[in-house]
Amino acid sequence: MHLPPRSAIAAVLMMLCGAAHAAKIGDVRVEGLDEAMTTNVVTALSLEDARGKRVSDARLDYLLQVAEDEAREALEPFGHYSPTIRIATVPASLEGLGDDATVDVRIVVDKGEPVRVRSAAVAIDGDGGDDRYLKQELDAFSPKTGDVFDHAQYERSKAFITRRLAERGYFDADFMARRVEVTRAEKAADIDLRWDSGDRYDMGTITFDQGEKPIIRESLLRESIYWDEGEYYHQGRLDRLRKSLAALDYFSRIDISPEPENAVDGRVPVKVTLTPAKRSVYSVGGSFGTDSGFGVSLGLERRYLNSRGHKALAQLDYAEKRKTFTVQHRIPAYAWRDGWYTTSLQAYDEQTDYIDTRRYEAVFGRTAQYSRDLSLSASVHGLRERWAYAIDDRLRPVTLYRQVTFFYPSVSAEYIDVDDRFQPRRGFGVSGTLRGGLQALGSDANFAQLQARGSWFRGLGARSRLIARGELGTTLTDELTVIPPTLRFYAGGDRSVRGYEWREIGPRIAARPGRKAYALGAKHMATASVEYEQYLNDTWGFAAFVDSGSAFDDRVDRWRTGVGIGLRWKSPVGPLRVDIGRGLDDPDSSFTLHINLGADL
Repeated sequence: MHLPPRSAIAAVLMMLCGAAHAAKIGDVRVEGLDEAMTTNVVTALSLEDARGKRVSDARLDYLLQVAEDEAREALEPFGHYSPTIRIATVPASLEGLGDDATVDVRIVVDKGEPVRVRSAAVAIDGDGGDDRYLKQELDAFSPKTGDVFDHAQYERSKAFITRRLAERGYFDADFMARRVEVTRAEKAADIDLRWDSGDRYDMGTITFDQGEKPIIRESLLRESIYWDEGEYYHQGRLDRLRKSLAALDYFSRIDISPEPENAVDGRVPVKVTLTPAKRSVYSVGGSFGTDSGFGVSLGLERRYLNSRGHKALAQLDYAEKRKTFTVQHRIPAYAWRDGWYTTSLQAYDEQTDYIDTRRYEAVFGRTAQYSRDLSLSASVHGLRERWAYAIDDRLRPVTLYRQVTFFYPSVSAEYIDVDDRFQPRRGFGVSGTLRGGLQALGSDANFAQLQARGSWFRGLGARSRLIARGELGTTLTDELTVIPPTLRFYAGGDRSVRGYEWREIGPRIAARPGRKAYALGAKHMATASVEYEQYLNDTWGFAAFVDSGSAFDDRVDRWRTGVGIGLRWKSPVGPLRVDIGRGLDDPDSSFTLHINLGADL
């Protein structure tokens, strides 16, 4: 479409504005560009700053004249150096000419052919030129030959390699050349970018500063250092040290500062400043469950009992019908792999309309972080459990108690490879537990159990993702009636099959008048779930899901399926999920509410 020249525009404006020779600038529209380019152009326009203001004819003519140069310059970072730009003004309406005249500005842009990289000489001289990891970074440098010369992409790549040089110990690195020549006529850009890495530094002495009153022996803290002095410097070593110290939970603040300016013989000293956390952590909470009733929880944790780093925990959960008391002692472990030795004792008592049970359990275990993604644990359990189900024989309640003792080992492994453990958008996580007991070693029945879980995450867009989950459990035993409720499998609930209550699925005692049926637990269990999640902004979203599964003994009696929708909120303390589900197996099924707070993994 033909647009009038700026001189004709100014003449029209003078006629529109009358004797006052002034007009108000209305909308400023930029057409012909994508969202990012449009935003950059609009931000650069002086016209945009004058929107809604009354300006003189001379001022308006000036703003229209500089608008073309401003738009042209705003497109250069995207590689477009020769755009065609046309500017037009139109009255916002035919009413209110003179002092009340308002004009809109329309800027139509044909961005033309972009400038492309004709040659790219990107290199590192010095010791860093032989560093295979830096070579990989150079190979990934963009824009490459033939690509559109994007300024922002170029600056990001340049800054990234500069940062990587420092992270890998080349503290004396500096530019030898950093030049980009753009030939507009040939629509070509030539990059000349070179660093002189200098010598690579090594790891020097590590000093720990805990203030005037150290709380932990330095010898224990040094167990977190997995390298020897004199090995090559790498920021990743310090990041891992920070993670190990944070996992100990002794300190409220950890500052790790390399001091290359104080290097001696090429070795960089590192100062670790540690601020002790509060020794005791007290917790108080309340709860309510339809089966357990109202309750209160009280907790006391001692982050450090002594300078050797021992920890202690005492937790009481006291509800009307369920009571749990736990004490735990932990010792940091560094032999073979970092982790903890843990000893815990727990007493549990539950007395509801469906079951009367009392359990005492002692556990001794060892955890280990084998690698960044893989964690392992092994434990020995001593379990004493007494239970009885409420059975109505039509004449009077009959309470039949069973009491068993089990002594068994358990091993577990968890592998997680995701981009974000709180709300993953890519990757998967799997875990498995194997446990078993023998009568010859103190258990009242021979049994073996395997339980496995898996989760898979896939981002489908900037704010949506697909989640698939599954769980399997199986028990090998000839004496299921001797296996206590603690060692049986259940299905139903917020982490299982939504649309059904907690432990609702599986073999159950028949319902009594006015009361629900109670799950007995089963030998086997299998569940699967598919969920689609869509966020509307950075905080709020919704989800739709389908869950299915069953808990069974010898064969699947009935496979249960539930569907529902949910609300998602990225709260300050972690993702909050509120789901409403409904089972599809019974037309009269009621809706269930499931609330979950915390990380996906």
